[in-house]
Amino acid sequence: MSETRARRSGGRQGNTRRSTTSAIEQMSWRLPINPDCPTEPLDEEGVAAIHDCAMRVLEEIGIEFLNEEAKDILRKAGCDLSKDGDTVKMDRDWVMEKVALAPSQFDITPRNPERRITIGGKHMAFVNVSSPPNVMDNDRGRRVGDFDSFRDLMKFTQYFNCIHVAGGYPVEPVDIHASVRHLDCLYEKLTLTDKVVHAYSLGPERVEDVMEMARIASGMPADEFYSKPRLYTNINSSSPLKHDWPMLDGSMRFARRGQPVTVTPFTLAGAMAPVTMAGAVAQSVAEGLAAIALYQEINPGTPVIFGTFTSNVDMKTGAPAFGTPEYMRATQMTGQMARHYGIPLRASNACAANVPDGQAMWESSNSLWAAVQSGVNLVYHSAGWLEGGLIASYEKFVMDCELIQQIQRYFETSITATDAASTAFDAIKEVGPNGHFFGCDHTQERYTDAFYSPYLSDWRNYEAWAEDGAVWTSDRANKVWKSILNEFEAPPIDDAIRDELKDFVARRKSEGGAPTDF
Repeated sequence: MSETRARRSGGRQGNTRRSTTSAIEQMSWRLPINPDCPTEPLDEEGVAAIHDCAMRVLEEIGIEFLNEEAKDILRKAGCDLSKDGDTVKMDRDWVMEKVALAPSQFDITPRNPERRITIGGKHMAFVNVSSPPNVMDNDRGRRVGDFDSFRDLMKFTQYFNCIHVAGGYPVEPVDIHASVRHLDCLYEKLTLTDKVVHAYSLGPERVEDVMEMARIASGMPADEFYSKPRLYTNINSSSPLKHDWPMLDGSMRFARRGQPVTVTPFTLAGAMAPVTMAGAVAQSVAEGLAAIALYQEINPGTPVIFGTFTSNVDMKTGAPAFGTPEYMRATQMTGQMARHYGIPLRASNACAANVPDGQAMWESSNSLWAAVQSGVNLVYHSAGWLEGGLIASYEKFVMDCELIQQIQRYFETSITATDAASTAFDAIKEVGPNGHFFGCDHTQERYTDAFYSPYLSDWRNYEAWAEDGAVWTSDRANKVWKSILNEFEAPPIDDAIRDELKDFVARRKSEGGAPTDF
């Protein structure tokens, strides 16, 4: 079968269905469209009950906002502040009026406009693993995150066409001081990738630095750069019922500039949320909508994404559990609530496994298929997550991308059954009861693109697999990532822009970077 060779950076391949490199055969860049109807475990009464509970939380209990500016904005908007000065209560009609201002769909355009993504509708974008403090591979084992590993994982992020967003740090490079870490990381992210990038909301200096670096990388003046969404931030509420200062500060800066904000309550049922999934989802809705209402008050029409991170804990140990049946149901339920409010949805490819083994993949498969069933628009931690988010794994990154590609192919597999070529009566007649379909014309005309072709799965029988060394999946993935790093080439960037980014980083480092306390 003739294939078009891809750029080694994993770039766009025009109309080709596949691209081939010496490392792997992968599908060409495109933003998947999920054609399936979402799974809806809640009936109308269930949706109404969760909504009512969330509104009662906002009206009767309130949410703590640990940020004076945010409280002042909400006070002027007519919200009630408690005597302690932090708890804000909101009228449900006001909340729904504000939430209705958020767009149901929007685009984010990075420095390479061909990497633009659409958030909302049936679009489904996948984000690399983000924020683990540790990293792991088969050769070196589990270790504390470092800058070299950060760069490797950024290369994977660019290389794999099924990864659409360079989200948070794929591993925290703790060998770089926290005051300047964001400068080095964003320089590498903006030069090793040309995909949509993310800024951590961890204080004003980091947010402003990242926004300016993304603007420099675009080559645009500020007014043009901020005329449409170019990058995004993600915040987590401090469940239960609290939004902290740095995340509010950073996200409000994004809202003022019309840049998207993802609000993701971290509600683990049985620990930071009620033990029932309905209660945990209701609490997450209250926490998320409270912040979304604030952003719409600041800048009506601010693009937002509602994030679900509702799972459960192991009630024997207290450890977080992911990819569980409860996690899947909570994601589906939150999908219903996001559609009820007309807001795009974010979820995660989460697992609790400590190594890239069978547990890791069945939990990740549960998480990813829950995202498919729930109409999720942005899938965080899509590739590389282990140990409940404490490890970024080289091998797991490669294994997850195989699974994501299969999901993408599943979306694109034709289900047309109305034409004669699809129902294939003539082929069935030609072969009859005593032949086979390998050689018939119908097969010969279609076999090259008929089925998904994996780069990692081994479909040979046991004898062939054993004779070839009996290599397990994670060991095959180990070989793949080494080949990727060996052939990787960064996407093009103008030399003048690269120099301007270097100068900005050097200047900000000379000024001390960002404070490390809040």
